[in-house]
Amino acid sequence: MTVKRIVAHLETTDIPKLEVFYAKLFDMPPVMQMEWISTMANGAAGPLQVSATRYEGGTLPVPRLSIEVEDVDATHAKAIALGAKIVYPLRDEPWNVRRFFVEDPAGHVLNVLSHI
Repeated sequence: MTVKRIVAHLETTDIPKLEVFYAKLFDMPPVMQMEWISTMANGAAGPLQVSATRYEGGTLPVPRLSIEVEDVDATHAKAIALGAKIVYPLRDEPWNVRRFFVEDPAGHVLNVLSHI
């Protein structure tokens, strides 16, 4: 069996608000819309990955998604311009990624990163 796609499902009471957020911050407009679900995508084929994360009671929340972007600094600037809540500041990590955590309008925490 070959996995062809993995889609994260983020619970919200305001689908249009999430559509706008993901379209503006990640250039991922809706590609499929129904009354109860909207799928957003940028059309680019990416690697298929699933991560299991254990919450160890630290000060950082466990992100719902990790989204790798080409330019994390530009995406961080867009997030600030959108008025999004930054819950972990932009910084270089010892494992060679530059990242920040942002909260989407439904309260989901996203780990946004670029490899250094």
